[in-house]
Amino acid sequence: MDNKTPITRQGLEALKVELQILMTKDRPAIKKAIAEARAHGDLRENAEYHAAKERQSFIEGRIQELNAKMGTFQVVEPGRGPSDIVSFGATVTLSYVETEESLSYQIVGPDEADIKVSRISYLSPIAKALIGKRTGDVVVVHVPKGKVEVEISGVAYT
Repeated sequence: MDNKTPITRQGLEALKVELQILMTKDRPAIKKAIAEARAHGDLRENAEYHAAKERQSFIEGRIQELNAKMGTFQVVEPGRGPSDIVSFGATVTLSYVETEESLSYQIVGPDEADIKVSRISYLSPIAKALIGKRTGDVVVVHVPKGKVEVEISGVAYT
């Protein structure tokens, strides 16, 4: 069975940069911080030491997680086919039918999704409802608060 996880080229590059920083900058810095905290004496009551060890655990865990995932990614080039149809990699502009509020989301892989920068996973309810639809289509999206009607007012591939 093929367990590849789709990702955009930009998303893969960003994760590679994160991994590089963790391994070449953060890991050596935390080792140094642990050595300095250890030099302060009794480790049982040394808050700096415990904080540094906790940070080291996070860094090592993230390095392991990223290394394990790197082999599972499959770069998907967006924009294959008609440009008004929503698919992976598309930036979709939506107009909420009830409020006429407009929002845009890029549909990406789960490892690069970040709602703060308007990137949603293709596995999310919104993306699932939008994929395969066209500019001008009105779509009912099931969200935690119920159902929302949105009109696809634009589809772009960058």
